[in-house]
Amino acid sequence: MKTESQNNIDNTEPYFVIIPNKLGGSRIDAALSEIIPELSRSVITNWIKAGAILVEDKVPKPKDRVLGSEKVFITPRISDDKLAFTPENIDLDVVYNDKHIIVINKPAGLIVHPGNGNWSGTLLNGLLYHFPELKHIPRAGIVHRLDKDTSGLMVVARTTLAQVRLVEQLQNRTVSRIYRAIVEGHTPKSGTVNKNIGRDLHNRIKMAVLAVAGKEAITHFRTLQYFDEFSYIECKLETGRTHQIRVHMKSIHHPLVGDKTYGSHKINYPQHIVDAIVSLNRQALHALKLSFIHPESNEVMSFTSTMPEDMRVLLRELRDEREDVDDDIYDDGNWEVMYVNE
Repeated sequence: MKTESQNNIDNTEPYFVIIPNKLGGSRIDAALSEIIPELSRSVITNWIKAGAILVEDKVPKPKDRVLGSEKVFITPRISDDKLAFTPENIDLDVVYNDKHIIVINKPAGLIVHPGNGNWSGTLLNGLLYHFPELKHIPRAGIVHRLDKDTSGLMVVARTTLAQVRLVEQLQNRTVSRIYRAIVEGHTPKSGTVNKNIGRDLHNRIKMAVLAVAGKEAITHFRTLQYFDEFSYIECKLETGRTHQIRVHMKSIHHPLVGDKTYGSHKINYPQHIVDAIVSLNRQALHALKLSFIHPESNEVMSFTSTMPEDMRVLLRELRDEREDVDDDIYDDGNWEVMYVNE
């Protein structure tokens, strides 16, 4: 433990200070911010409220006044942003990596980037553990995201130059991102949803189609297979807005199965279908294929992942309702994606 005689305060080790008599009459938060200039007053206030600062073995309030000569015991708290960039040994499915890029097959349930109370256990924390050099790259090389409960392929930059070039490709819409989804109802054979997306005016944690404002969002889709009350579809993103596929499919009255935020929450299906949806416990959405230009070699890189087992289980249950399902449609790894006017 460190004492007031040690000048180099460690960020995590507990220590104590003595309030100088000259600061008698000051608020405790103001006094400590003067004694410990490397800590802002707001940080000190938060630490006091969290019980991390004791004055003579008692928890003070930030506005409490000091007399002078009090011993103050401090247990530093790791800030959220520092915790966010802490390496963690998280298993990652690395599909490909070289000196410039990493391609990850993200499982459902894994948050990509810390935030909103989720400051650890993210893909970013795992990347920093397995690829320590990423601590020198903004956002640990992450250039695009998948929702927590969406599985599939992502590319990560290992150098600043690679990050810049990948971001340019995303902005220029030259990165090809193809998804598979299971939605409610029977979708058209193919179509394009071109509707701006922005924050929901009534619920800021959700996104919504906006008639005015919002950002341009374009999703192409085509139907791979129909079932009694569902469709198995493929989507290609032209833009990459938050929750884009989920919001766009809801806007045309075909929400993703299992989507707790944008879904219809219908349960009047055969029991084996209901059980499969409950077991899925997420939106039925998987980033199947990812193509881009390698930032150093300029070669076209293309990666395809297989459908995760939880979505395959749901598809098998849906397939049981029809006798004429074409098995070849489920060979996700070999089925080549074709689009007109690419």
